[in-house]
Amino acid sequence: MMRGYFGIGVYHVKHEVNIGTLWRSAYQLGAAFVFTVGRRYEKQASDTLKAWRHIPLYHYETVDELVTFHPLDCRIIGVEMGGYPLPEFCHPERCIYLLGAEDHGLPESVLAACHHHVAIPSVRFESYNVAVAGSLVMYDRLVKGTTTRP
Repeated sequence: MMRGYFGIGVYHVKHEVNIGTLWRSAYQLGAAFVFTVGRRYEKQASDTLKAWRHIPLYHYETVDELVTFHPLDCRIIGVEMGGYPLPEFCHPERCIYLLGAEDHGLPESVLAACHHHVAIPSVRFESYNVAVAGSLVMYDRLVKGTTTRP
């Protein structure tokens, strides 16, 4: 059994369907919570498993609010192109994965607030749908089985 916990969320998510899809994957892959930073969507529509019954969704107005109120000794991991390769990354025992918006990604100012910056490799252009990117990161954590502090 893996020690620790993790949460996953999206900065300025644009499409509500991505929140539902990410929420469902988060439930399936063991997340403790899901969150958004800066709301641009009206509702969530694709959570057919009703993951909201099992794990909470939090909302932060700004990245500063997330940084101020995130759990104790919990690392913030920015997931964005140009970062450390995910296959080589050792997931912290307690962390938050922060994904970028579908149209703008994570700005440099947001990446600067993160403890680590990882990227998901690809055969072609490394830009993934935000819910898919989140699912890949959570799956990577799951299959590695254990966590260590980077």
